[in-house]
Amino acid sequence: MSNIAAHKIILFDGVCNLCNGAVTFVIKRDPKDRFRFAALQSDIGQALVAEHGIGTSKVDSIILIENNKVYSKSTAALRIAKYMSGAYPLLYGFMIIPNFIRNWVYDFVARNRYKWYGKKDACMIPTPELKAKFL
Repeated sequence: MSNIAAHKIILFDGVCNLCNGAVTFVIKRDPKDRFRFAALQSDIGQALVAEHGIGTSKVDSIILIENNKVYSKSTAALRIAKYMSGAYPLLYGFMIIPNFIRNWVYDFVARNRYKWYGKKDACMIPTPELKAKFL
């Protein structure tokens, strides 16, 4: 495994179609190779959850670990956007919106993600060329 401390780690719901789509979306917009990924359901995902004391009963979709700090929900999504190519870093400006409002929208989507986007029976298996991006 590469030096994971040098990367921002995105933990995601490995059986969620929306989350898997988001991971693919970020990978395509990460030309500086800043991110590494792990499904929450994987052994490394569970180890990182335990190491950082993350309550997955409250946060079960996207979590960002950056410089040993944990970000969740809308804050994680906006911090991820900040490092992507193209115009996506402009989305970071939404950080001025109070957290409770941003997270209300985030939670609404997260609660309905399986109903709207579906669910897999097992975690995503990365292609050989993407395998290096996964922990």
